[in-house]
Amino acid sequence: MCDYVILTDSSADLTAQQVQELELEVLPLSFTLDGKTYHDYPDRREMPVKELYAALRGGKVVTTSAVNVGEYTEHLEPLLQAGKDVLILAFSSGLSNTYNASRLAVEELKEKYPERKLYTVDTLCASMGQGLLVWYAAQMRLNGRSIEEVRDWAEANKLHMCHWFTVDDLHFLKRGGRISATTAVVGTMLQIKPVLHVDNEGHLINMAKARGRKASLLALVDHMEKTAIEPSKQHIFISHGDCVEDAEFTAQEVSRRFGIPRENIVLNEIGPVIGAHAGPGTMALFFVGKER
Repeated sequence: MCDYVILTDSSADLTAQQVQELELEVLPLSFTLDGKTYHDYPDRREMPVKELYAALRGGKVVTTSAVNVGEYTEHLEPLLQAGKDVLILAFSSGLSNTYNASRLAVEELKEKYPERKLYTVDTLCASMGQGLLVWYAAQMRLNGRSIEEVRDWAEANKLHMCHWFTVDDLHFLKRGGRISATTAVVGTMLQIKPVLHVDNEGHLINMAKARGRKASLLALVDHMEKTAIEPSKQHIFISHGDCVEDAEFTAQEVSRRFGIPRENIVLNEIGPVIGAHAGPGTMALFFVGKER
């Protein structure tokens, strides 16, 4: 076993079972609801994600926070003291300050522990797109690849992690400034659903429109068909904002269209940090492609 740790943050939306099986360390991001701050652990121990989405549907405002330098240092130092090297795979710098905090913590701790290997990678990924990159990296670690090999692979392949999203309620994109109030009103009346992706700079970009929910879900799979590399051999990740039926529909369509065994398609909820901004009913599909 390679004697190093892969650490990521809870934006990766990996299941608690995956975190355990892959021997990962996960730093929780935090969110605030009704004046109380919660940490987003993979097992959702402080608040079940269904409660968060119920609050959002009820009109509650949820604010979110990145992992800060102090939290990174507090989590990393015991690992370094125990003789572990650490590779951090952090939430996209295009969406959060989490990566920058990890970079500052790494600089500080490298001076204090010069004998240890400590690296951080800006994944430019989010939700289970970040999770998919972490999953592949963890497989490499479990197969005996060195920390430098895994770091270099992550840097070389992160822009092949394709993220395709659609949202059900345009109100949340309007509140986040991604669409205008007029677009939100007209789009809602006409049942227009935006199709978005995460670009090469790690930003969430509006790419297309679909008429109706089913069409928007099929559009995600259409984009996979255009760019996926040998899809029948892949593990596919799907995350959802408390809409598991739509996630299952998308998984079945992916399985049917590409011949991927259903057991190779992993579903999990979108956590509170991304869910607070995208809203209930958000659906996302992640795979390895020629380009984003």
